[in-house]
Amino acid sequence: MITDEIYEHLLYDDVDTGSLPVLCPGVRDTCIVVNGVAKTYAMTGWRVGWLIGPPDVVKAATNFQSHATSNVANVAQRAAIAAVEGDLSAVDQMLVAFDRRRKTMVSMLNEIDGVVCPVPQGAFYCYPSVKGLLGRDIDGAVATSSAELAEIFLEKAEVAVVPGEAFGSPGYVRLSYALGDEDLAGGHQSPAEVAGPRGDCSAGTSGLCPKAHLHLHFTGSMRHRDAARVGCARWPPPARRLGR
Repeated sequence: MITDEIYEHLLYDDVDTGSLPVLCPGVRDTCIVVNGVAKTYAMTGWRVGWLIGPPDVVKAATNFQSHATSNVANVAQRAAIAAVEGDLSAVDQMLVAFDRRRKTMVSMLNEIDGVVCPVPQGAFYCYPSVKGLLGRDIDGAVATSSAELAEIFLEKAEVAVVPGEAFGSPGYVRLSYALGDEDLAGGHQSPAEVAGPRGDCSAGTSGLCPKAHLHLHFTGSMRHRDAARVGCARWPPPARRLGR
């Protein structure tokens, strides 16, 4: 049994996940805990992680790793030690910012007709259902799957999302809000400025709401630029494309 605790400190709304071998001591001998510094301490590029498990599993993993990659650089190890031995005050500040962006993204995604976005309780991703967008004309293209929809977003709007097929749940896409407030604000306008409520759309039956589609371009999955319209011939307006 493998339990990934990489987001253990990035939780919202008083959610407490706990650690599996602590909650269920009976599984300790068959449980492997994996973690790292990439998420909690925003040290993605340092490439430092670890596993905790039964001695025989740890020994086998060590033997395999020694033949697969070189050792972690000394400076990266020292940086990781400083991170895990320090307090979580910086993490708490980061969590406040993530929480703010989380609520903004969920609100704007739910303004889009055909998109249903639950409120995430951990990490820094939204995972909305886009099933309501499938089979609809989007700037001359029709997606029959979330993978095809992701390709349309990338081609038409230069926006990258991760389709749900990668996670075994087609019909959804993953979007990240791990980006700065300036990037978030620069790429989007508020719902009040760019979109009416659900169903308030003058695009007709052939397309999606020409304003609400701006909200789909919240993404940090690969790059977050160009809040371009992807479903209406009347979009974008003559002004510069949002997000640059």
